[in-house]
Amino acid sequence: RERIYRNGAHDFYRLKNRRRHLEIMGDCGAFTYVEEHEPPYSLEEVIDFYEGVGLDLGVSMDHIVFGYLSDAQKKQGREVEEDWVRRQALTIQIAADFLKMARKRRCGFTPLAVAHGWSPESYQQAVKDLQKIGYQRIALGGMVPLRSRDVLDVISATADVRRATTGFHLLGLTRTEFMPEFANAGVTSFDSTSPFRQSFMDNKDNYHTTTTTFVALRVPQHDGNPALRRRIQAGEIDQQEAVDAERKCLKILRAFDAGKATVGRTVAALRSYEKIYDAKGADRSDDYRRTLEASPWRSCKCGICQDVGIEVIIFRGAERNKRRGFHNLSVFRRRLNRAVNTHR
Repeated sequence: RERIYRNGAHDFYRLKNRRRHLEIMGDCGAFTYVEEHEPPYSLEEVIDFYEGVGLDLGVSMDHIVFGYLSDAQKKQGREVEEDWVRRQALTIQIAADFLKMARKRRCGFTPLAVAHGWSPESYQQAVKDLQKIGYQRIALGGMVPLRSRDVLDVISATADVRRATTGFHLLGLTRTEFMPEFANAGVTSFDSTSPFRQSFMDNKDNYHTTTTTFVALRVPQHDGNPALRRRIQAGEIDQQEAVDAERKCLKILRAFDAGKATVGRTVAALRSYEKIYDAKGADRSDDYRRTLEASPWRSCKCGICQDVGIEVIIFRGAERNKRRGFHNLSVFRRRLNRAVNTHR
């Protein structure tokens, strides 16, 4: 904490020596306080943080509206909830105060407001209100759970009232297949942690390529996996048996990458260890066989795969899994470039 304030965010994240300036955006993490009646921070705290670490863009505090009325729901008579209206109005009022204070303090970051709603029409009204306040950068929030058709309806509605000087940002939303539609509607930026988080949070889609995804090969550390450690301490599993199975997996996986072990032998080793550490009885043998037969890391040109080989697809410690996350980000960038170039 002290270092990021002392050196600034760009130095903290080692972005100062890049050939071009990479912008850093900050927001208040509305998902963390969604159950609260109001956002828990003061405007002074938020602005002090954005200014203190030297951010380029700062998002005003927002309060997520967790509800959406599709056309079908409207026909069924479902009505707008009072709390949805209150949260939208509160978000807009905070945005007005945020912009006023940022201008008064002559802050160095560009302020963004967040438009929330429960229908295309309500999002549209929020954008109109925020533009009237003076915002030229507006983030569209709360749309991650929506179906793509609903997302497109919202973006189309907001585009109808977007001023030529206004740019939209999509919070937590990518969906690169709709990039042409987003661009035509005035979307200039977006953010999402999905490609990174899927490397270690998803059950199946851990390793990405431009055309498909693969299951990572799980070899948990016998002393670093909490569930496995508890079972060893409880006497349910023999510790030495777990250690031997773990070491055998790693040895055979590396032999496979060197062309000295077959797919069948490697899957068998992974399955033997899986029977020890997975109390729920999962069997990923077919998924592992598909991953090993394709060996996607061998054909990947990203720096991580070129440097570490099969290690990138072994599901193990945090740092190893995060490397796979950065691989996924590089793949996402290629998908994005392809979508953008197709649009052009």
